Amino acid sequence: MSDKYVYTFGDGKAEGNATMKLLLGGKGANLAEMSNLGVPVPAGLTISTDICTKYYETGGNYSDEVIKQVEEGVAHIEKVMGKKFGDPTDPLLLSVRSGAPASMPGMMDTVLNLGLNDVTVQGLINKTGNERFSWDSYRRFVQMYGDVVLEMKPESKEEEDPFEIIIQDLKEEKGIELDTDLTAEDLKKLVGLFKDAIKKNTGKDFPEQGGHYPMAVYHVNPSGDQEKREQEGEEIE
Repeated sequence: MSDKYVYTFGDGKAEGNATMKLLLGGKGANLAEMSNLGVPVPAGLTISTDICTKYYETGGNYSDEVIKQVEEGVAHIEKVMGKKFGDPTDPLLLSVRSGAPASMPGMMDTVLNLGLNDVTVQGLINKTGNERFSWDSYRRFVQMYGDVVLEMKPESKEEEDPFEIIIQDLKEEKGIELDTDLTAEDLKKLVGLFKDAIKKNTGKDFPEQGGHYPMAVYHVNPSGDQEKREQEGEEIE
């Protein structure tokens, strides 16, 4: 029998509980407990803290069994939520978050809105009827993915965030002060500017549907310093 690395929750039941913080991290264990209690939390999965240790022991690789269990976990989310990842008309969007047995404010990486791309953003627009919200969600996803996964980020505390520089330049060009003054067209433009900057700074194209899913899921887990790595798990919902 294969070892278990992925624990699902949602639809009033879970494969974990509040006593499993060392294995599932604080968020993972508490989400499982809430689901078991019938609290209507969105369906999700937690990758155990054991995987982070194995990731470094194997030089940054995940076994086929881990990948298989994550794919099965995503299928569970799709079934419970009634949505499909990559559906162009009503896409399932995922958040990928680091977790740990103890609270570590400011140290946990997050990627939100995983599943948006040039096609699925149109589905989100049609579903919500809100073009600005949809392009802002996509903009935030590209920004977080570029920072966390592709590591386009400041190299010191004194250095400005490269994405925030692009946003500020556009606001100055438009003669506005607040992010909330940016229109849907402005946010759409930012998505393109962010992708161009990622290519220029990392030499990598921003991956479209399919490519960013496994990279985000498997990259958010092994982040931060060694002490953090040894404690870290991951939640996807």
